[in-house]
Amino acid sequence: MDHRTRDAGGAGRRQFLMAMAAVGAALTPAALWAQVKTGTDAPAAKALAPSQRALLDRVADLTIPDSDTPGALAVGVPAFVTLALAHGLEGAGAPVPAARFTGGAGPADATVLDWLMFELDLKAGGAFLAAAPAVQLQALTALDGAAYAPGGQASPWRLLKGLIVTGYYTSEAGASQELQYELVPGHWDPDVPVGPHGRAWSNDWTAVDFG
Repeated sequence: MDHRTRDAGGAGRRQFLMAMAAVGAALTPAALWAQVKTGTDAPAAKALAPSQRALLDRVADLTIPDSDTPGALAVGVPAFVTLALAHGLEGAGAPVPAARFTGGAGPADATVLDWLMFELDLKAGGAFLAAAPAVQLQALTALDGAAYAPGGQASPWRLLKGLIVTGYYTSEAGASQELQYELVPGHWDPDVPVGPHGRAWSNDWTAVDFG
């Protein structure tokens, strides 16, 4: 291989790495929210079955309901999660192995939403979406408890819940109403009293790891 071939290969690798870096930079929560606001998330939403969209809406609402601030459904988190799934963020696009389904009864090429529907239907004793709100909450609570119990690290619910929480706290309402926000933070104080209704600061929220 002469020097011209080596240089061309090096340039190709550099271009590839630059392109990958650009993709990684684009897949941030802010970029996904921008797509939601401009409506460019529509193709991803259409790729979901109506039952999957309804499931995502209901689960987001149960995970972070309305309180004195808007909840996950009210701020549009399902649209954020839909885009995150379409982009395969945090491995969300990979099929869920049959072993992750209770009883190992998962279909081939099952998505994380297929898994969620299966597990919640099972825990609700029937169609989750048709169940009473109290039954839905009980089913999701059981799923959440199993996912965060010892040995539950591989549960797909951890991935979905992480996307819901990330979407919520990077939304405008989540970052400025649910969390406190100070445009120009003041001095550092190592010891600040926190009451039972104190809110965290969105300036300090660093749990975002996309790309």
